[in-house]
This record gives sequence, structure tokens and C-alpha cells, in this order.
Amino acid sequence: MAKEVSPGVKALRKVVDDVHADARKAKAEGKLVGWSSSKFPCELAEAFDLNVMYPENQAAGIAANRDGEIMCQAAEDLGFDNDICGYARISLAYAAGKRAARKFDPETLEYIIDPNSGKPLKDENGQVVIDEATGKPKKDPKTQSPYTVLVDIHEIEAMPDSPLKDKYWESIKPYRQMRIPQPDFVLCCNNICNCMTKWYENIARMCNIPLIMIDIPYNNTVEVHDSNVAYVRAQFDNAIHQLEELTGKKFDEEKFNRACANANRTASAWLRVCDYLQYKPAPYSGFDLFNHMADIVTARGKVEAAEAFELLEKDLEQAIKEGTTTTPFPEKYRVMFEGIPCWPKLPNLFKPLKQNGVNVTAVVYAPAFGFVYDDLDGMARAYYKAPNSVCIEQGVDWREGICRDNKVDGVLVHYNRSCKPWSGYMAEMQRRFTADLGVPCAGFDGDQADPRNFNEAQYDTRVQGLVEAMEQNAKNKAAKEG
Repeated sequence: MAKEVSPGVKALRKVVDDVHADARKAKAEGKLVGWSSSKFPCELAEAFDLNVMYPENQAAGIAANRDGEIMCQAAEDLGFDNDICGYARISLAYAAGKRAARKFDPETLEYIIDPNSGKPLKDENGQVVIDEATGKPKKDPKTQSPYTVLVDIHEIEAMPDSPLKDKYWESIKPYRQMRIPQPDFVLCCNNICNCMTKWYENIARMCNIPLIMIDIPYNNTVEVHDSNVAYVRAQFDNAIHQLEELTGKKFDEEKFNRACANANRTASAWLRVCDYLQYKPAPYSGFDLFNHMADIVTARGKVEAAEAFELLEKDLEQAIKEGTTTTPFPEKYRVMFEGIPCWPKLPNLFKPLKQNGVNVTAVVYAPAFGFVYDDLDGMARAYYKAPNSVCIEQGVDWREGICRDNKVDGVLVHYNRSCKPWSGYMAEMQRRFTADLGVPCAGFDGDQADPRNFNEAQYDTRVQGLVEAMEQNAKNKAAKEG
């Protein structure tokens, strides 16, 4: 039986589904559809009524559906280095027309089942059925899936019309929301990282489409200087001019102001949702926030997203009153999860935390999309402050504030091979957290999209070490207070 979700969660799912459905419909009607980096000012595209898709969100979804490796390998086969961001590799492979698909027999057009897939078959009493011939559990045929292979949409398009061609199209994995149309233009803002610049330049080159770029350099001071604001504001003006040329429309200031109002309302509601992790025990887990990030990325400038997050707020307020939580275990320890999750390995991340009563009550990745501002100068300053574009003092202060507000007992740091700018200064941050907050930290190696870079045994060991350190801290505190 499917787990019942709250009205707010249902509304958020519909928002993302609608954004993707609208983009597919627009593409079918011959309208422009673009791809955008997640922290490009969405308000600009909203002012032109453009349908925009987000490759980072798509790559995370593909990775979570266990097809990150085959798509990363496809990019490597195209000549892109294994050492670059996993999101970028998945996206570049997708832009080149590569797709993960279910393997079938071209003669019979029947899918070829992977014998390693599927769950154990159970009888009417819930007991696992053992195969007498092998002595091993039988597989439930309803849960088995075909082998995964790589196909190329350009090769499929070139095939003559036939049942075989139709089967190839059908075989492409039907991920929820992840089938995004090929782009007619790309929007890039490198406040995330400089890999983003080359990633989107390559998409523009591969697809022979326009690239609209906003450059936000690394800010080596806590405050954003007026000269930096002027630099970014000038680029906003240039991007508007490029969008006018692209669409053949004049910039509509009223629509822009409405998009800004919606984006601020959405971001404010999102940050308030994030703040519910401060309650003890928390009404949900930071992993739930990760599940809602598709909305804050894909629909930040839409009123529907604001309304859905406000509905989720009401759900959480009710949960606080009733003392309920979505976390399926008693909360014994509270930790900050530092970095982007390992999307292909979410169950592996969650399992040892659940076993030890560790709830993630602070995250950095989620509130980083809470861009709130009052005017255009404020908008430029807001988009300047992304995790990888601020100085270390700003980064430490931000994280330590979250840790204090959300009452964490420890910090779990993801050293993410895909995100070197983020992971590069984490060793120093770990040292600061322990010195300033008096909480233990543990780091593990992983990747946001490529499962080949995650070691489950190492992760389990690091979590266990963190739990033991938090337990000792609690004993020391009790002895001191006693």
C-alpha cells in the first residue's frame, strides 16, 4: 500500500509535473523550450513566458533512478573526462541524444529481463518462496525489470517507420518528469561553479543553439560590493536584450515584477519550510527537503509553487501540534548533512542513520535556493550568494548558524567527487565546526550522480564512528551537568 502523503506534498508534485508537461506541450507546438542552470535568475525567462527545463534537476532524477552510471559512461565515451561533474556528464550525454532504455529482442519485440532485478516472491502468509531447484528465493515476476542499455534518439529518428522503431521509442525509460525536450536555447549562471560554464557552452555547441550567460565571480568578501552589483546588473540588461532577440518580444516589466514577487514568495515559503527542522523532534527529515528541491529549482518564479509550499507549511504546523513526524524512527541524534546527496545511493545513505536513530535536521543544499530580495540591486546580491561563490568565512558562518538553530549533535560531510569547489574547503570547515560548535564531524567519499564513486562500507563505518562520538559527547555533557 502506497504511503499517504500530505496535501502540501501532493500539491508540490503536481507543480513539477505541470512544469514538465507544459514544456513538452510547448515543444510539440513548435514553441521555444530552454535549458537553464538552477541558479540562473528564473525571473528573466518568466518575463518572456518561456518554458524552461533544468538539467541539474533532471540529472539528479536520472541518478536516483539508478541510471546515472550508464549516462556518465556515455558522456565519457563521447570524450568527456570521468573527472568532471556527474550532473554535467549525464546532461551532456542527454543533449547528445543518449538515453537509458529497456533491452528488448528485435525479433520478438519482447523485453529481456535482467535476472538480478526484482524482489523475492512471497506467499499468501508473507513468507519468502524458495526455489527447490536452487535453494534460493524465487523472484516476483511483477517486480523484475529488463536489462538497461543505451540508445541514441538520432539513430532511432533515422530509422524507417516500423514496429521496431516504435518499440525503440517505447523502450526509453519513462522516468517521472525526466523526459525533457531537447533545448532551443540555454541559460547559464556560473554562481554554482565554473564547470557550469563549459558544460553549457558544450550543450550550445552540440545543439547549435544560443547561450545566454550571466557571470557571477567568486566573492572573496562577506559583503557584495556595489561594483559587483553593477557588473551583474549590466549582465541582467544584456540577457534581457538577448531574450528579446530570441523571442521577438519586448521585455514586459509588469510580467517581470510579477515573476519577482512570485519568486520571493516561493523562496520565503521554502525557507520557512526549511526552518521546521529546528523543532525537536523534527516533524520531518532533511531527506524530505531533498525530495522537494525539484519545486524550488523548476518553479521558483511561479505562484503555484509558492502556494504549494505555503500548504506544506500548514501540514508541518499541524504535525507540530499533533507531535507527528515523517521520520520512521525515534530521533536520538540530530546531524547536519553537508553537501549534495548521493542520489543513486539514497537508501544506502538512509539505512545506517535509521539504524542508529540519526535524523538529518540541517542541510545546506536546500536553503541555498532561498533567494529573497527587495529590488534589482538586492536581486543581484541574492544571486551572488550561492554556496560555491562565497568566501569561506561566509560559508562557515552560514553553516554554523544552521547547526545552532537546528540543534545538531554532529555533522556528516559528503566529500563529493562531482563537486570539487564545494568539497575542496570542507576539511577546514570540519575543523571549524568541531572547534566552534564542539560537535564531532565525519566525512565520507561519494558522488551526487555517479555510483562508482561511493563506497558503502566506508560510509557505514564513518556513520558508526560519528554515532559513537556523539554518544560520548552526550555522556560527557551529562557528567559535566551532573
